[in-house]
Amino acid sequence: MAAEANTQAPLPSGQRSTAEVLRTVFGPVVQLFLFIIGSAVTLGLIVVLLALLQIGTRPDILTRTLTILPQVWIDGMVRGFLFATIALGYTMVYGVLEFINFAHGEIFMVGGVAGAAVGLFLANNELLKGMNGFFFVLLVVGVAMAVSGTLAVTVERVAYRPLRGAPRLVPLISAIGVSLVLQDLVRLMMTNSDLGFNARFNTPDFGKPIRLFEMTLGERPVPVILSPKALIFIVASIVMLVVLNYLVNATRLGKAIRATAQDMPTASLMGINVNRIVAMTFLIGGALGGAAGALFGLNVGTVNPYMGFIPGLKAFTAAVLGGIGNITGAMVGGVVLGFLEAFVASYLSLFTDGALSGAAYADIAAFSILILILIFRPSGLLGEATTQKV
Repeated sequence: MAAEANTQAPLPSGQRSTAEVLRTVFGPVVQLFLFIIGSAVTLGLIVVLLALLQIGTRPDILTRTLTILPQVWIDGMVRGFLFATIALGYTMVYGVLEFINFAHGEIFMVGGVAGAAVGLFLANNELLKGMNGFFFVLLVVGVAMAVSGTLAVTVERVAYRPLRGAPRLVPLISAIGVSLVLQDLVRLMMTNSDLGFNARFNTPDFGKPIRLFEMTLGERPVPVILSPKALIFIVASIVMLVVLNYLVNATRLGKAIRATAQDMPTASLMGINVNRIVAMTFLIGGALGGAAGALFGLNVGTVNPYMGFIPGLKAFTAAVLGGIGNITGAMVGGVVLGFLEAFVASYLSLFTDGALSGAAYADIAAFSILILILIFRPSGLLGEATTQKV
């Protein structure tokens, strides 16, 4: 009887236990939070050390450094999740085609414009007053994902698929051309509609900022706050990471995407419709970019046809920093880059006593990181931690 009780039929080769699926889906989230904590603590210790080095000539600098530190951590996290959500689209496409879609920043921009158009429609029809904020976010993000996802599939079919067998430089040039065309087309549409060039992102009332706690700077209390819109951005980014990991690692579509990424000709011989899988990859990446654009517009309050260029380049930097082709690496790279930018923007002016503006030099810090990563660790932070390209 004991022998019978211990006898168990083996699982089919393609079947995975629930624990394994949960570990695969939620493991990257734990890894992401470890990097968030590590980045925050490391950069915090660096600025405290720099303050201690100047404390002899500026007695108040340590107090000022510590007072704004919690708010800098929050701002860095918000910036980081913005870069991370855009970088997910880059890394999805690169994982399958090993191709940098430089038009992805414009896919992000189109999502923001689509969200602003929904907000304008609701405002013109007096539907925003009293609308539930959660329902508004779902509506705007859903429309942005549909529009941007459809646009990404169209771009792949028209501009990239005919060039799939060409040298890598050719589709790269095509991507830059698509980027410029989308910028001017959206500018034409916006300036000839009620949106205007700098479109306001109409939203319902999300309530007052969340006051987390207060720090004291001399005699003046300094509140540490988190806006509801920023909180929505962070939560939505984490949800997107979880859903994307589940899709790629625990579904038949994800299995087909991974097979296509590993060996496209062999996947085609095994009965996988490669063109369909590539189109689905662009659809998913474009939808994620559109969601990021809508959330960005919601958080900032305005959108314009050129808003995707710099965030797109920084998201590419984040993808390279984390290990392009690695989903978790894209999120990690985005968060690390966001913290670096926030610290430079907040502390450079303080440590140079106003001689240098931190906000003006934050972009330099971002692209300096890209150069250093390409020189010293081209595979990125997590590029060697996985053999899985998507």
